[in-house]
Amino acid sequence: MISVNGVTLQYGGRVLFKDVNATFTPGNCYGIIGANGAGKSTFLKILSGDIEPNKGEVVIAPGKRLAVLKQDHFEFDDFDVMSTVLYGHKRLYDIMKEKEALYSKPDFTDEDGIKVSELEGEFAELDGWNAESDAAILLNGLGISTELHYATMGTLTGTEKVKVLLAQALFGNPDILLLDEPTNHLDLQSVRWLENFLMNFENTVVVVSHDRHFLNKVCTHIADVDYGKITMFVGNYDFWYEYTQMTQRQLKDENKRVEQKMKELQEFIQRFSANASKSKQATSRKKLLDNLQLDNIKPSSRRYPFVNFKQDREVGNDLLEVEGLTKTIDGRKVLNNITFRINPNEKVAFVGTDELARTTLFKILMGEMEPDSGSFKWGITTSRAYFPKDNSQYFEECNDSLIDWLRPYAKEGEQYDADIRGWLGRMLFSGEEALKPAKVLSGGERVRCMLCKMMISGANVLILDEPTNHLDLESITALNNGLIDYKGTLLFDSQDHQFVDTIANRIIEILPNGIIDRQESFDEYLDDEVVNEMRSKLV
Repeated sequence: MISVNGVTLQYGGRVLFKDVNATFTPGNCYGIIGANGAGKSTFLKILSGDIEPNKGEVVIAPGKRLAVLKQDHFEFDDFDVMSTVLYGHKRLYDIMKEKEALYSKPDFTDEDGIKVSELEGEFAELDGWNAESDAAILLNGLGISTELHYATMGTLTGTEKVKVLLAQALFGNPDILLLDEPTNHLDLQSVRWLENFLMNFENTVVVVSHDRHFLNKVCTHIADVDYGKITMFVGNYDFWYEYTQMTQRQLKDENKRVEQKMKELQEFIQRFSANASKSKQATSRKKLLDNLQLDNIKPSSRRYPFVNFKQDREVGNDLLEVEGLTKTIDGRKVLNNITFRINPNEKVAFVGTDELARTTLFKILMGEMEPDSGSFKWGITTSRAYFPKDNSQYFEECNDSLIDWLRPYAKEGEQYDADIRGWLGRMLFSGEEALKPAKVLSGGERVRCMLCKMMISGANVLILDEPTNHLDLESITALNNGLIDYKGTLLFDSQDHQFVDTIANRIIEILPNGIIDRQESFDEYLDDEVVNEMRSKLV
């Protein structure tokens, strides 16, 4: 168990939380949610002891082991993968290293023998004999193949490192598990494995995530960081969302009722206060009016952008033909004879474990990369807008204000400051925010700018490569709803399960030796036995 007693944290004059009291108990998974900048990750750091609060304390039950998902992807570059995972249980790791040093001594003494005996006893108590096999199970479950288990961490890709560090946090059955965005950079299969792991985990989990499906699957409680405090709700993310929306509606309706009652009382008092026969009634109503008050509806730190894609013209019957596309990058064939046809108004999710394959396909379709062989052809009535996974080229060297950054993408006649400010305002850049230099934007702000650029285009085909990266839950929800309502054709990929399942009506999985192409929702695709048979032949 871990408890928070009267914790307050502020930076300068800004209070992130004040007098927070919360208890996190075994058998439960607590999802920490809140707007970007509300302090979710900071709260996790307070729980882990990395940050000291200005006031209050965090108490961990004696003898309980706490594990944290590491954020420094280079910290273990000199370790091999297996050692990195074992390091997650630091005491067990230290025992293994100490034993190894003692056994390798050329002058092994009786004193060394006694020490080894003590270490072996503790090693057995910590289930050390099964440590490597348990670590291997975690690594394999997260998609790290056996041949990489003893590779050096520095040789792994960024995505592989993320998975190894996640295995490190999960290793050794910790009593308290703190996870900050554990699904970032995981493929959908790995996310599904992690969901199952956490649902069967019997100890305490506290997790920050922007993945709504993940929060719904694993969370028993939601801790909402808003209004400068942390409020605990029993239930998953959808329950929290419905409950808070209902509460806000009820509060607003009650305020409207009270306002109407106040208006009626004021009218009666004004009308009859000078009337001797009605003066007592007017006085009585004055007392009623004095006792009425409106509930204070606090302004939430959450802000939802307005995402609405409209096509300037409908597309014709010929949209996209792809024939035999093949591409090798750094000696690895990432696309192997890919053939498919896209029809008007389809919303196609491209899935699979190889992120590079999907990004490469999108770059080829947008003319940013040439295939080794094969061809593709867009219909003459198509107009396309593209959201690249890496948008740095649009921002890093740009000193322009956001207004000037967006102006070149606006249509003729809509390039005035008022028009541009209107578009930026929809994406939460209002007032002085619209004047900040493009190069200083955060990751989430850049994504909102790119989406704004796409909305202005009026394209009838949208291609989006991981658009939910860097977005908070509110922006993801707005984008999700905007793409559901979009009447044009959509090609996209995302690691957000709910995003894919609620938008796509067709799934194309890119595999080493071809594709699987199914006209069905993502959840239907995952449960499709035919798909599993096809996948085994194409891997």
